[in-house]
Amino acid sequence: MKITVIGSGPGGYETAIYAAKCGAEAVLIEKGSVGGTCLNVGCIPTKALLAASDAMNVIQKSKEFAITLDGTATQDYAGVIARKDKVVTGLVSGVEYTLNANGVKLVRGFGSVKDKNTVVVKLTEGGEEEIKTDAIILATGSVPTTPGFLPVDGETIITSNEMLSLTTMPKSMIIIGGGVIGCEIGQFLARMGSEVTIVEMLPHLLPPEDEDTAKVLEKQFRKEKIKSICGNGVSKVEKVAGGVKATLGDGTELEAEKMLVAIGRRPYTENLGLENVGIELNERGFVPTDDTMKTKVDGIYAIGDITTSLQLAHVASKEGFVAVDNILGNANHIDYTAIPRCVYTEPEIASVGTSEQELKKAGTEYKTGTFSFMASGKAKTAGKTDGFCKVIVDTNDVIIGGVVVGAHATDMIQILTIAVHGRMTAHDMGQIIFPHPTMSEGIMEAVHDVHGKSVHKV
Repeated sequence: MKITVIGSGPGGYETAIYAAKCGAEAVLIEKGSVGGTCLNVGCIPTKALLAASDAMNVIQKSKEFAITLDGTATQDYAGVIARKDKVVTGLVSGVEYTLNANGVKLVRGFGSVKDKNTVVVKLTEGGEEEIKTDAIILATGSVPTTPGFLPVDGETIITSNEMLSLTTMPKSMIIIGGGVIGCEIGQFLARMGSEVTIVEMLPHLLPPEDEDTAKVLEKQFRKEKIKSICGNGVSKVEKVAGGVKATLGDGTELEAEKMLVAIGRRPYTENLGLENVGIELNERGFVPTDDTMKTKVDGIYAIGDITTSLQLAHVASKEGFVAVDNILGNANHIDYTAIPRCVYTEPEIASVGTSEQELKKAGTEYKTGTFSFMASGKAKTAGKTDGFCKVIVDTNDVIIGGVVVGAHATDMIQILTIAVHGRMTAHDMGQIIFPHPTMSEGIMEAVHDVHGKSVHKV
């Protein structure tokens, strides 16, 4: 069985390796660097930048731990970017090695569908190659959304792609969009010394998350002098001497050296040849699939950002595994009820399952248990008391959602992800012993609080 994957983001390259490990002949097509957006201009580079600004923040707070440093800490912005590039380059090389070690054939070029058993590749080195295959998996990812009224030029008005390649720190930045990308990059820039203003059209930062979650981050941003303007969209953008000016819906005018447009991403489906096999995009431009990741055409599957699921690397990878299983005759389907969502700001924010605001909007009965890290011994010792844990249960005491806001939240959320996936009850999870002292005890306390039994909550 030959499986051809178009696109080598985390969904694509992991799918190709998984297919090879399952005994299939795997071909992976990529027009750029392997690793896609996540590895090259997304998840990994942004975390490398945040690691640098976190280090700066620790140094600046050293006196809180009775540690005095001689001299003044200064940042080398170009050096920070160079370190980021080194991390990315190393990981790209590692992925290429792993592909080769598992027998995946990597074809460099732009792939498109000729028919359900043929992919045509415009090779990077010139010419074309026709690949005959038993199955095709589309994993072409997404690109930044750039509305026409925002004149993105890649220099003054930029997307996250250009932002990650700047070798000189902007003195000031207007960020359009208070989602994950806007908040992460905004905090990084502010901690490195840039004056940052985030504009979010919806009522609070991180619109998909609950308001109590956003409030913790907004409070931290105020401490760091990051200005956030919510509930007010941009009506006009123009270049001016020395930078860019934005006019908001209420007439407020903002000026900065640069503007980052971070209002989301759109599926990358251009020139894929979908019309050749009769695959039509939905009204939002996504490729429709069923829960096996199959499109309307037998033998053609789609995963990741070009589908209607959450645009997250770990979702794409899981979808790819499901697609491979079904191609090889091992029935499997995707379950989206327990997807962890992570934001790598300080404090970190992570959530899973159904949110409170979704339940309120639907009029669904539920109950919560919460615990503040202000009452956590481990959080006190680390000076990381901002944030909380929240567990959401249905009327049968089944855990259907959860939130962790605070240090190491993106690691701890897996505890609640397992609980949601396994449909554990708060009572059953409350029987589990958590180690002390740890941040994860906050989850235990929140679980006990569902029934009013959190011993460290008044």
